[in-house]
Amino acid sequence: MKRIVIADDHEVVRSGLRAIVETRSEWIVSGEATNGEQAVALALETRSDIVIVDYSMPLMNGLEVSRRLRSLHPRTEVLILTMHENEELLTEAILAGVRGFLFKSDARKHLISAIEALLDGRPYFTSVLLEKLLHDYQSNKQNKSDMLLTPREQSVVQLIAEGHTNRSISAVLKLSVKTVETHRASAMRKLGMSSTAELVRYAIRKKLVSP
Repeated sequence: MKRIVIADDHEVVRSGLRAIVETRSEWIVSGEATNGEQAVALALETRSDIVIVDYSMPLMNGLEVSRRLRSLHPRTEVLILTMHENEELLTEAILAGVRGFLFKSDARKHLISAIEALLDGRPYFTSVLLEKLLHDYQSNKQNKSDMLLTPREQSVVQLIAEGHTNRSISAVLKLSVKTVETHRASAMRKLGMSSTAELVRYAIRKKLVSP
């Protein structure tokens, strides 16, 4: 049985999300929260698999919920729901360790697929923003250095964009942390980038992370 916490400060939204989640007999709503702090506490108390959280929560927003859970209970995945079509917010969410990002308007249609992906260890990002990022990228002159990344460097960049730390990347790829850091630095140098946020945007535009 998979446990799911629903966090939103509007009862009608929580009820709607609960109704969708409970269409699956193998999923159970382990708690409902009205603010970010309560969401974290419930997730830890029930050892839930997923927290569905509105980005704009009182006391602690969705990104802060993700950061807190990554440090206290990293196996809990966070699915952020938002009304904001904001590319920067998507990038910030990925950097905060969020592997699920969905517009509230798409929840009725895509919530089940998003939960299934997260439970299966796959990220799920709303396709609208990914398509917009790709369009914006293709409208600019493509940096020729994009083609210089080795397959291993691309794998490292992809895992970074999925929210992995250097240590978890080393475990996935069976490399030393030092080697991961070398690949990361090499990719950033080739792409002319100086921050993790830029790497994440690059991975989104190149569709190294999939909706």
